[in-house]
Amino acid sequence: MSNFLHDHSTRLYAVAAAALPLVAFYVDGLPTELILALAAAILGTGEVVQRIEDNKTVKALLHEPSGITED
Repeated sequence: MSNFLHDHSTRLYAVAAAALPLVAFYVDGLPTELILALAAAILGTGEVVQRIEDNKTVKALLHEPSGITED
């Protein structure tokens, strides 16, 4: 499960970020404090997702490609 979360963190973040305004709009009676707290949590999660993706990029840059031949 941890590998799934790590591999698909950006997609999961996008779903959560898209779902928050829909829930806030369609569910009546939600307290404003709850919506603001969830928005802050989404922003914090975005920072974590960015760091995960940055680490993946650094690992890919440092990885020696295989199967590539020079002409």
